[in-house]
Amino acid sequence: MADSIIVRNLTAADYEAVRALWEASGLHTRPAGRDSAAAFAAQLASGCQFAIGLVDTAAPGGSLVGVVLATTDSRRGWINRLAVHPAYRRRGLGLRLVAEAERVLRDDLGLPVLAAHVESWNEPSLALLIKAGYIRADGVIYLSKRASDDV
Repeated sequence: MADSIIVRNLTAADYEAVRALWEASGLHTRPAGRDSAAAFAAQLASGCQFAIGLVDTAAPGGSLVGVVLATTDSRRGWINRLAVHPAYRRRGLGLRLVAEAERVLRDDLGLPVLAAHVESWNEPSLALLIKAGYIRADGVIYLSKRASDDV
């Protein structure tokens, strides 16, 4: 099975598969806002976001089974929106996605600092990133100001 799973850069044309995977994985989405097809396409076109997918070529139609968004604010690289389909978990695919995002951010873009935001309830993602070598910054408090609930 592992040999049938390949890494592929995703495009705006992959939006529906990405959104379906996020939903199947239990990731909260805002399809009327920042997770809309138009927002996804604009984020990719900005050059600040790279969508990386894992595709099972042995599955009918080459199913998307994992996704991560690698983003940059020009100072740091960010690991965002990582999801692995529930049927494909516990096979090292999350670490594979993190490693590919790191390759893009560090090797291709030259970013020396990589980071991730993990919601406090998301213990599996926290454990995955710690396993990948990320260090928890307990002194950091995340604040946000949103134009609407959809962003």
